[in-house]
Amino acid sequence: MLLFLKVFFTEFIAEMGDKTQLMLIALTSKYKLRDIILGTAAAILVLNGLAVLAGGLVSEFIPDWLIKTIAALAFLYFAASTIAGEEEEEEGSGKSKIKFAPLAVFCTFFIAELGDKTQLTAITFGANEGMSAALVVWIGCSLGLFAADILGMLVGYLLKSKTPDGLLNTLAFAIFSIFGVFTLYQGLKLIRASVCPIPVWPILIAATVVFVVICVCLFIRREKKEIN
Repeated sequence: MLLFLKVFFTEFIAEMGDKTQLMLIALTSKYKLRDIILGTAAAILVLNGLAVLAGGLVSEFIPDWLIKTIAALAFLYFAASTIAGEEEEEEGSGKSKIKFAPLAVFCTFFIAELGDKTQLTAITFGANEGMSAALVVWIGCSLGLFAADILGMLVGYLLKSKTPDGLLNTLAFAIFSIFGVFTLYQGLKLIRASVCPIPVWPILIAATVVFVVICVCLFIRREKKEIN
């Protein structure tokens, strides 16, 4: 029990204020709370299972720059889809989109959390305690991470019910965009350090400009659809 509490509170504190907690707030503008809980819970169980059982194998075989780049693209994709105004309850396609929603949350959370400090915490506990305590460490890490992230879900859900849709969508777009650009910057720095000497800032600025142009086009198209 002492080991469980130590792992639980360590993971809980490590996750507080993390990007994935804010990401979950943003996701509430796109998906139902049930879908976010299912996707997040599945991702947490898989991630912590990998961390505890496989130790550092994930980060050893997958380059950090690739993880950061994929995470950046995922954040920017959700920012663009948020400003596009596509709703999951859209007529005639609600059924398929609801089924897809937990998987979308799972993939986004998985990529964002992969290699994060909370996963490194789980890896450390798994290595220190050994396979004999792997189950306790896995459950403690998973519950601690989920308890912290559930706060993000509830905050997002309350904001969704108390604030206008446009305000929450704007907040979601801003969160995803900031995370996307910053994570892309981290990925580009890692590429320069470990792959090839690329010009980080020119590429980042060019990618940001392209992203802004795409978002403007999506916004204009959404406005035209609303007028029609």
